[in-house]
Amino acid sequence: MLALITYDVSVTDKAGRTRLRKVAKTCQNYGQRVQNSVFECIVDNTQLTELKIKLLDIIDTNEDSLRVYIIGNNYKNKVEHFGTKKAINLEDVLFF
Repeated sequence: MLALITYDVSVTDKAGRTRLRKVAKTCQNYGQRVQNSVFECIVDNTQLTELKIKLLDIIDTNEDSLRVYIIGNNYKNKVEHFGTKKAINLEDVLFF
């Protein structure tokens, strides 16, 4: 299924900047960045639960915001993209 992860981390101090980097790095392990604080992740239920637990362990819920949008399995007809930064197909084989 496709899940959209969005976050807003307060960076007014060093701890916030550290949280921001950790949130981004964690999200990169599950999907691709499509905007500065937005990731598209192709995950199953277990992976999504794992990701949410990891992110909730990182953020400060008194200062930061985390949103998870579950788009589902039929996401190809629900997502439109316009402009630069073409997305890669996460379901294709990736070569590094």
